[in-house]
Amino acid sequence: MGLDRVVRFPAGGVPAWGAIKAQLARVGESAVIRMIDGLPAFPDETPEVGWRELRIAAGSGMVTLRQTPDSVNCVVWSNADATLLAARDRVAWACAEAGGGAIEAESGAVSPSDFAQLSDIRPV
Repeated sequence: MGLDRVVRFPAGGVPAWGAIKAQLARVGESAVIRMIDGLPAFPDETPEVGWRELRIAAGSGMVTLRQTPDSVNCVVWSNADATLLAARDRVAWACAEAGGGAIEAESGAVSPSDFAQLSDIRPV
């Protein structure tokens, strides 16, 4: 069972990993990829366009990103601590910021800037 945060994009607007990684750096996440589409990855490896699942080391654990044609789902295990949930939210923010997406929050779809305020995310 996972706890997820969905980021929706305009048609065909899922950003490339490089753009997501650049946004993660703005909030202090190094986002080292551990797996690409179910296979182990080198720490400096870049996934090809069209990846379906990434697992990245973030916070105190692992955040899984699952891509569809118009969304990225950021997932952590249901026993995640507050640090890992905050990392998941930074990853969701980075995806949305990189691709002009909207994050599905408890209050409905919100912009990256609104989500940053709600989640105490402070990009530099």
